[in-house]
Amino acid sequence: QVQLVESGGGLVQAGGSLRLSCAASGNIFSFNTMGWYRQAPGKQRELVAAITSGGSTNYADSVKGRFTISRDNAKNTVYLQMNKLKPEDTAVFYCAAGQTIRGAIKTDYWGQGTQVTVSS
Repeated sequence: QVQLVESGGGLVQAGGSLRLSCAASGNIFSFNTMGWYRQAPGKQRELVAAITSGGSTNYADSVKGRFTISRDNAKNTVYLQMNKLKPEDTAVFYCAAGQTIRGAIKTDYWGQGTQVTVSS
């Protein structure tokens, strides 16, 4: 099947940057979309950014202009460059993979999560 391994989380001060990485292995042909969700304490998990195999992207309104999702097909890896981080970005970030069907994302695989903490 598919395994997703995240890396790059950590502690940064407000205004700083982090880059998250997610490497996929296994049946990489079973999905056409990869992305990042996050879940803060007491909050529901939300989609942060996603990218399709064709390069189409979408972002949560709260991160537009600050975060950039990209992919390296040769390495089966997706990145999330996070700039101008805010304390409200603090959350566990989860890599995910699935299918985009008629504009809707169906998530089939999840990583273990990586903690991002932004201090003020």
